This record gives sequence, structure tokens and C-alpha cells, in this order.
Amino acid sequence: MLATLWCGLFLYNFNKTRYLQARKREILADYSLPIAVLFVSFLGSYVFRDVEMKQFRYVESSLFSVAPLQVLSFGAISAAMGLGFCLSLLFFMDQNISASMLNNSTNRLKKGSAYHLDLLVVAVLNGVLSVLCLPWMHAAIPHCPLHARNLAEVEQRVEHGTAREVIVSVRETRITGLVAHALIGLSLLLLPVPLVYIPNAVLDGLFLYMAVTGLYGNQLFDRILLLATEQTAYPPNHYVRRVPQRTVHLFTGCQLAQLFLLCLSGFFPWVYLQLAFPLVLFLLLPIRHFVIPNVINKKFLQALDDQQIECDS
Repeated sequence: MLATLWCGLFLYNFNKTRYLQARKREILADYSLPIAVLFVSFLGSYVFRDVEMKQFRYVESSLFSVAPLQVLSFGAISAAMGLGFCLSLLFFMDQNISASMLNNSTNRLKKGSAYHLDLLVVAVLNGVLSVLCLPWMHAAIPHCPLHARNLAEVEQRVEHGTAREVIVSVRETRITGLVAHALIGLSLLLLPVPLVYIPNAVLDGLFLYMAVTGLYGNQLFDRILLLATEQTAYPPNHYVRRVPQRTVHLFTGCQLAQLFLLCLSGFFPWVYLQLAFPLVLFLLLPIRHFVIPNVINKKFLQALDDQQIECDS
């Protein structure tokens, strides 16, 4: 797991080194995850073949089988509607949060957004997938931001002695999404060989890699680092220049408290409390709009939320 994470992060940051040509460094950085998975899977399956490891497992079943909805009782349908409502809240939040992150001004996208149309397409697709007993799908974090990041032209800028990456442009195309999902469908042809040779630890490292790379450019993570950073070494971010230090740390503390509530609901051993995770996530909206403004001045909140200032600065 850690080997997959280390190899992936090493290649992900390879474009910051001086080795090879710029184009080759960019290719290695863009394909860091598949290279890491293939390399570490080879090590685990062949070099360390004598070490017993859990391998990728799957269950053979027929595809496109229609769910026997007619056998459900009225009580079961009512209970499913309640659970479906909670799940729809999670889809609504995750879909719109992902779309909002993609349409952020820092990505410098030229094509307009389509929040309502995207949500309608997700609803129709998941309705059909539910009837056919197939997994649901929707825009998710960190897959969508990482996709946009891999399509972006990025350059390094130094301001006040601090280097930061700035997105110059993004290749806005539907081809990459179509090809990626076509390859996902074709991966069914790789069962059982060679996917059974991928150790479970490699898959764990894959998800850990996605979580770590998702922290790059995350404002909450940057502000958490400020808690242990000397004030004179603070980066010249827009909120650092416009918001007092104590207010920045107070806002970070409020967000960490909300993150703790989400983790408590999502990882609690009671299944019914885990099912309430979408409700807890949805309740963070009134907390942000009605509770936190009573603790922190609204002009400071606007500076902490507004990334257009950072983009233009």
C-alpha cells in the first residue's frame, strides 16, 4: 500500500524535477497512478510471490438482470423510499460540490456550467442502473478535480519568495471522459486474468494516493498547516493578506469540528448512524450560513470563501 502511494506521488511530482525533457516529465506525472499500480502489482505478484497476500476477488454473476421489485411489500417499498431520500441527498451534495470545484475560476474554464442538466442525467442514469442491479454513478471527489488537473496547462509562479502552481488553461474535451469509461467497460474482459494478480494492498494504496493528491491546493489543508507554521513564513494567499491570523485559525477550527462530525457519522460502527451521513452532511449548510456568521465577521468569511481574488491576484 505504502509502496503504491510512494511510487505514485514520486511520479506525480516528477514534473517539478530537472530530469528528462518537460514533455516526458509531464507524461510521467499524468500517468503516475497507472504506472504505480502496474509496477507495484508486478512486485507483489512475481518478485514477492512467496509472500501470502490477499488478491483481487470478484463474484461471477449475470449482467443486466432486472431487479425483482414486484416481490417487495408496501412496507419494504416505504422503507426503501426513506433510505433512497438520504442517498439522494448524498448524490445531490457530492455531484454539486464536484461540479462547483470544477467550475471554480482558478481552473479558467471557458465552457459554461450545467448544474441542473448534470443532475438530471445522473438521476436518469441511476434510476436505470438501480432497475438493472448495477452500481450507481455520479461525479465524485477527488476523481473530477484530478481529471481537470491532468488536462490543465500548469506553470510555476513565484510571489514574495513563495512558489505556487497556477493553471493557465484546461483542454476542455469530452473525449477523455468517453475513452475512460469505455476502458472501464472493457476491463470486464480482464477478469479473471490479469486483474486477479492485483493485490488488495495495491488497491488500498490507489485510494490512499487519490486522497493525498486531493489535498494539493485544498484550502482547508493549507490552513491546517498554518497552525504549525511561523507567521513570518505564511504564504501570500488572499485570505492571509485580508483576514487576521486569529480569525483564520478560528474558521479552521470550525471546519475541523464539522469534519469530526462527518467522520463520526461515517465511521461509527452502527449501521443506522452511517445511513444518516447524508443528513449530517446536509445539515452543515445551515450551520455555515446561519451559525458561523454569528461567530466570524461576514467580510472575513467572504475573503476566506472567495477564490476569484486568489485567481486574479
